[in-house]
Amino acid sequence: MTTRRRWVGTTILAAAAGGVGCFVDTVGRPIGTVPFEGEGRSPLDTLTGDELDGRQFTDLSGLDSGHLVTPTARFYIRTRASHLLDTSRPWSVRVGQQRISLEDLKSQAQPQGVHLMECAGNNRAASFGMIGVALWDGVPLAPLLDRLSFDKSARILVSGFDEYSAKPLTPSVPGASWIFSRQDIDESRAFLATAMNGQPLTPDHGAPVRLVLPGWYGCACSKWVNEIASVDGRAEPTSQMREYAARTHQHGMPELARNYQPATIDLAAMPVRVEKWRVGGKVQYKVIGIVWGGAQPAGKLLIRFGPEEPYVPVTHVNAVQDSWGLWTQNWTPTQPGTYRIGLRLADPSVRTRRLDEGFYVRQVRIEEV
Repeated sequence: MTTRRRWVGTTILAAAAGGVGCFVDTVGRPIGTVPFEGEGRSPLDTLTGDELDGRQFTDLSGLDSGHLVTPTARFYIRTRASHLLDTSRPWSVRVGQQRISLEDLKSQAQPQGVHLMECAGNNRAASFGMIGVALWDGVPLAPLLDRLSFDKSARILVSGFDEYSAKPLTPSVPGASWIFSRQDIDESRAFLATAMNGQPLTPDHGAPVRLVLPGWYGCACSKWVNEIASVDGRAEPTSQMREYAARTHQHGMPELARNYQPATIDLAAMPVRVEKWRVGGKVQYKVIGIVWGGAQPAGKLLIRFGPEEPYVPVTHVNAVQDSWGLWTQNWTPTQPGTYRIGLRLADPSVRTRRLDEGFYVRQVRIEEV
């Protein structure tokens, strides 16, 4: 049954994206791609650094309808496992006054579906590669708290192993914990992940146990979970919450954890690849991108190729809830030059803060038209 559920999850994701990636004129042939300009030169799909300085940025340029789930070896990493983390010893999670062994959690684990995760610090310098989609297995957190008689009015502190052998060279600070309301836990369908893409978690991805909150930024999805506790309304925010206050769109840095807004991901979209085609003896371009986030699937998506140009509807959009969907747009530039590709949603009532800021705008240089 587990295998069948896992197959169904990936099949639904692929089916929802079916057809995206096909150029309208089937007579054409691809002749190359156009790289994005003004972005970081960090290697993609490559582990660098250690502990708090550890990074891996995912190369999104190859996404298509047949490769929407990110392989674990390529899934982004914002902080690598501590050298002090000893997973050879029996692992348990303290939940209130009880301890639950890793074996008990694994025995309760169920397929949780395909979910996207994005680092709140995802940025142009990382080629926007701090985002990925995986198939998760784990234990739903709300029923677990109910079985252990947690007070539903209390706030929930989820903490992970947080000791490192060396001071970081980057501005990163220790922090593997977050405080949630019970409503946060319930509405996000949070779970304690024990497996990723059908295999046990790797240390760099949070093994032995990681918290996952679908629809929330990865900074709230604590790795190496070893304790879950109740705290009252006077609890101060954790160092992790403070570090990411601005990136999760908080109003300043609230003094109390209860005043933090949920670190949810607004609906967003960006291009991941610009293909160059030869169609009927002429050069044309096809832009392939992703759309993700938000509480509801994307409605009408609009695109433009410069701040002076009007937005026009994106031709093909296939949105998938809790994951990312692909979109494509055929494009015929009128002249060589530099173009900035930006998107927005047609419905102004939907919150799209990063799109409004032009956060995911990407730039290309067109040489041939």
